[in-house]
Amino acid sequence: MSDFQTLPASTRVWIYQSNRPFRAEDVPQLKEQVDRFAQNWVSHNRQLRAHGDVLHGQFVVLMVDESLADASGCSIDKSVYFLKQVENAYGVDLFDRMTFTWMDGDKVKTADSTTFSKLYSEGKITGDTLVFDNLVQTKGELEEKWLKPLNQSWHRRFV
Repeated sequence: MSDFQTLPASTRVWIYQSNRPFRAEDVPQLKEQVDRFAQNWVSHNRQLRAHGDVLHGQFVVLMVDESLADASGCSIDKSVYFLKQVENAYGVDLFDRMTFTWMDGDKVKTADSTTFSKLYSEGKITGDTLVFDNLVQTKGELEEKWLKPLNQSWHRRFV
């Protein structure tokens, strides 16, 4: 297990967005479960230098510094199995890629693509609205490009 701050910018990142916020009272326990998974995450019997967290009460983030050991297909399968358990335990969907999340002031908002497009046509979401781009692949991108204006994101194809 690694502290987020000590991981290099090239650290591989996977972001799993919940279709709704986790209940505030569930977040501490979920963070502990994600942290425990990252601490015990292995690839071909090699401990991964990994970090896991829950951000904004809605995103499960897993990271692996692959300069020491790559996350193999089997280890990624283990993470998917773990995340499916999280879905079942908390009654959420972490794999729906057509659910969009954005910032509305200081609040995180979520909607399906149809509702998101409707909000855009109504002017409630604009090209300057900050959206979460869960396709970022590294810690550096997470820090610099995860939150970006709609006009600079792949989301713009849906409005």
